[in-house]
Amino acid sequence: MARALALAERGRGRTSPNPMVGAVVIDGEGVVVGSGFHEAAGGPHAEVHALRDAGPRARGATLYCTLEPCSHVGRTAACAPVVADAGIARVVVASGDPNPLVNGRGLEILRERGISVTSGVLDPDAKTLNAPFFTVMRRQRPFITMKVAVSADHRIAARPGVRTPLTGPAAARLIHRDRAEVDAIAVGSETVLADDPSLTARGAYRYRPLVRVVFDSRLRTPPTARLLSTLEAGPVIIMSTQSMVEAARERAESLTAAGAEILGLKEGATLAGAVERLASRGISSMIVEGGVTLHRSFWDAGLVDRVQVYMTPHVLGPDGPEWLPFPLPGLGQVSTRQLGTDMLAEAYVHRSD
Repeated sequence: MARALALAERGRGRTSPNPMVGAVVIDGEGVVVGSGFHEAAGGPHAEVHALRDAGPRARGATLYCTLEPCSHVGRTAACAPVVADAGIARVVVASGDPNPLVNGRGLEILRERGISVTSGVLDPDAKTLNAPFFTVMRRQRPFITMKVAVSADHRIAARPGVRTPLTGPAAARLIHRDRAEVDAIAVGSETVLADDPSLTARGAYRYRPLVRVVFDSRLRTPPTARLLSTLEAGPVIIMSTQSMVEAARERAESLTAAGAEILGLKEGATLAGAVERLASRGISSMIVEGGVTLHRSFWDAGLVDRVQVYMTPHVLGPDGPEWLPFPLPGLGQVSTRQLGTDMLAEAYVHRSD
């Protein structure tokens, strides 16, 4: 199963909104006779690749798979019947598939066909691997990472509204690698006005378009913003309210003309409703990069799944705005990692489910 999980990792950044899945076929003597992983959404699933690799040697063998074989027809055929037809004698899975279209039915089909089934092997590792997929299926919203860079005196800028680069080269490389893997990056309008970021993945290859989301209830994003000059990297979505779109029609039209898509939320819509709407558009993972007002809103709404704090050696002084108190209540164990002169502190939000 550890080998299957390592294979699944090869699909990182390519499979969304599907999960990363790996599969290994082992014959009766313990020899690996087939392996594969899900390479891209819409393409063959891991089980199919592994069974094709094994060929006739799959008959009587054991299939290790990081996720329950699917039981429904989507862009590809259902995998559970394919596994049974290949003559597999035993199937070992790490996690059940939480998709309501599967949710145990895949394993049920295998048992009905006389196949021995074992589940739960390295289940925590498999769930961590596919945290975005499980989050969308269970909470109908993306897996959300709240990311920030802070100074040694816990500030995010020299002064309010002033762009203040903090991280060094090693941390920047990791930041852009993470950008290359997620579905979307989100910022508030204050960040757009202060930093004018492009919000692209630089120095790391990205396989799919990167969605850039601006939470802008007052439609303050200028049509000349740099991120609107990088539409070849992916679409720009501005989340606002329908009433603001109607009240500031000229501003809305100028942003649309510049290439932005404006999603006007109904009055009374919550932040949770906004991110659910993003999930309905295929966004399974999102990094919220700032600023502090947006971070506080996401945290207070209980929408954060992971926190990344890049701690830098800079001292910015008392005029700089402070970030949220860290560690935040409800975080799990904080892990640290040295990145040149910076340090990354990372923790998942602890939830009972």
